[in-house]
Amino acid sequence: MKLPVTSYGDTGTPVVVMHGLFGSGRNWMTAARRLAGEHRVFAFDLRNHGTSPHVDSMSYPEMAADVHETIESLGVGPVALVGHSMGGKTAMLTALQYPQVVERLVVVDAAPVAYPPAFVDYAQAMRNADLSSVARRADVDAQLVAAVPTPGTRAFLLQNLILDSDGARWRPNLPVIEAALPAISGWPAVEGLRYDGPTLFIYGGKSDYVQQDHRATIAAYFPQVRYAEVPEAGHWVHAERLDDFLAALVPFLG
Repeated sequence: MKLPVTSYGDTGTPVVVMHGLFGSGRNWMTAARRLAGEHRVFAFDLRNHGTSPHVDSMSYPEMAADVHETIESLGVGPVALVGHSMGGKTAMLTALQYPQVVERLVVVDAAPVAYPPAFVDYAQAMRNADLSSVARRADVDAQLVAAVPTPGTRAFLLQNLILDSDGARWRPNLPVIEAALPAISGWPAVEGLRYDGPTLFIYGGKSDYVQQDHRATIAAYFPQVRYAEVPEAGHWVHAERLDDFLAALVPFLG
């Protein structure tokens, strides 16, 4: 499917940015505006997230096909493809399967490996929240505290809440996302593929998503890989330490 796109900037080389689980292209707004002076930036909403259509499945091969189709429809490729977490895995698979549309690859705090299933509690807490009489975002925040004790994480999840004249509802397709979490935590079987373009892995020094023992696997898929650590960042590198993140990203984009 063609994904919803928000664009920033009118000139320069094209850069596509992609969000992680429970995110949307809006998560990249501040970074995209900073990049837009030198690049045309396109923020995608991946399937079942943001303003994308709700569909019954979301595997990485499907998401990579969506990204390929959307880049082709924009007519701007090949692009610098940047993805965080789930978006990073989607970016990796897109580069491996459709290298003709990826001029260079940036993966933010993710590796081509299977992680233990995570975020199930978040999805269930969002789905189980009683939205029938919600008048304020704080009403839902209070319902999420037990499953999501960190205020910053709750605030991130609550960006997905729509409050308007029709009442309260969640923007993402939560039932399908919850069912897909094992696949999203995993990595598809794509042995034998590799992407030979320039590749940068940016990771948070306080995160454990990109580990030293992942590097041999990463190099097998992406032989031109280089790494940049943002020491004071956790998993949400570009949100937590934007200036440091851009200091690593901008020179690589060229």
